[in-house]
Amino acid sequence: MIDVQRLRVLRAVAHHGSFGKAAVALRLTPSAVSQHVAALERSLGAQVVTRSTRGVALTQAGQIMVGAAESVAAELAQAKQQVERLSTGRTQLTVATFTSGGRHLLPGALPRFMARHPHTQLHVREGEPEDTLPLVRQGAVDLALAYHFDGPLPVGPGTSAELRWTPIVEDPLHVVMPEGHRLGDRRSLDIAELASEPWVLGCLKTEAYLRRYAERAGFAPDVRGTTTDYFFARSLVAAGVGISLIPSIALVPALPGLHVVPVEAPAPARHIGVATLGRRDHPHVTTFIESLREQAASP
Repeated sequence: MIDVQRLRVLRAVAHHGSFGKAAVALRLTPSAVSQHVAALERSLGAQVVTRSTRGVALTQAGQIMVGAAESVAAELAQAKQQVERLSTGRTQLTVATFTSGGRHLLPGALPRFMARHPHTQLHVREGEPEDTLPLVRQGAVDLALAYHFDGPLPVGPGTSAELRWTPIVEDPLHVVMPEGHRLGDRRSLDIAELASEPWVLGCLKTEAYLRRYAERAGFAPDVRGTTTDYFFARSLVAAGVGISLIPSIALVPALPGLHVVPVEAPAPARHIGVATLGRRDHPHVTTFIESLREQAASP
């Protein structure tokens, strides 16, 4: 029989990329972590990690077992919630969200949800998708309001605890320019027209996206400012530092001194949706997703 603690240790090793960092997170010694992994390998008759001076990497067997570890963690978390519900008579729902999506959608969705489930204890956690989606797989949160661009969801290693992605809204990116800019009165812009412009970035993911689109248009963006906050990025644009590429929902509230122009097709966009565990069909989760969709569709 496979020891659950050994699976927990392997999951930490996969997440942190080394025995030492996993040991710190688990409050164990690196030797104890190594012994747990070795014992797991003996019980399986297969190697789950490869060791090198640069750290450890999962083997194919290791990836399978990390997926199983995620599934076990999610099942235990769900069982704990069910036991707490029996003892308290109350249902809890934990929602993770990224900042701009939460600010745009949650203020309207939360009252809708609570009107239908007034006795539910609601908890909200903020974080970027690469941090919150693993929490869904682990059962630490019931759902995550998240986004992705062209690529796949950043879910981390393992495939057993599959995520279900429910689309909520498309969030197109717009070019934001200072007042008086030569292109400010345009109804739409091609990215290639902005090849000579200095840029301000609102987040690292937008930078990667901008660079891909710029490469297709035949130029490398001249980045003059980097931030992790779209509001701050717009403030820098208004101050004349450069132009920026900002998602629609991050354009609220409006700032004076700016022009906002849509990008011509194929327009870059964030795909906003909700990630849940594919095998879990919690009625409160369903209601919450419906509330988010209603809010997204409201004027």
